[in-house]
Amino acid sequence: MTFKLGENQYGKAETRLVRVDRGSADGSDRHEIIDLNVSTALAGDLDATHLTGDNSGVLPTDTQKNTVYAFARDGVGEPEEFGLRLARHFVDTTETITRARVHLEMYRWERITVGYPDNPAPAHHSFARAAGTRTATVTYDGTTAWVVSGVEDVTVLNTTGSEFHGFQRDRYTTLAATNDRVLATAVTARWRHGGVDSDWGKSFRRAHMHLLAAFADTHSLSLQQTLHAMGERVLREGDELVEARLSLPNKHHFLVDLSPFQLDNPGEVFFAADRPYGLIEGTVLREGAPEPGLAWW
Repeated sequence: MTFKLGENQYGKAETRLVRVDRGSADGSDRHEIIDLNVSTALAGDLDATHLTGDNSGVLPTDTQKNTVYAFARDGVGEPEEFGLRLARHFVDTTETITRARVHLEMYRWERITVGYPDNPAPAHHSFARAAGTRTATVTYDGTTAWVVSGVEDVTVLNTTGSEFHGFQRDRYTTLAATNDRVLATAVTARWRHGGVDSDWGKSFRRAHMHLLAAFADTHSLSLQQTLHAMGERVLREGDELVEARLSLPNKHHFLVDLSPFQLDNPGEVFFAADRPYGLIEGTVLREGAPEPGLAWW
């Protein structure tokens, strides 16, 4: 019986990086925070380390971590831009490495407003962690680069404007149809760029805005319908984007039966269940979209 080495990769997971930009271009002492979680994965001519323990072709994961910090000294910019710099460096400077993936999670911070109640103003140096995480994944094979941007853990809720009825029933079905329900989810969304020359910040802000707007605007007959509307809106409003993938857990809100207490409940008191939950996932593609290549590697 013989065996052979299959697909493999290695890297440094979750390098935590915080950069404080001290002072802006206008000469003020206003600070900016960039807070990242960076994971690298490299692949290439690595048979020797697996089969014989010969590490001569291995760029240590500790070196990958150090590179993240060293590159940050010159500035980070948008996460997609930083990921492209890192991925190209690892492949272009290491002979045995033919493919690199850099996944970045950017944690958002907002300025704390001070001076209440008479003179509210944003503090220059004080921040509070904001909800939701921006993501970017860059893949590079020495010739071509692919970029996927996105968000995760963006919790949204509609108190009305959602229905669910007309579904399949069998002898195990107990779910009641409804013409009005609370619809809530924690959005994970990824959108693939058609190239690598986007205005990354502007593209992200536009996609994020339309993702949320579509959730709010859609009178939902199913979470699947809402998912498609969100992905379609992101692509329609961003010409640079060619594919959107979404994962939406259905965060169920069940009306509490208050009749044992001789009370009615006109759609006001709910139990927010955390599990089990429905999980709706789907992809929306622009017609004629280029093949994804290694974008989702």
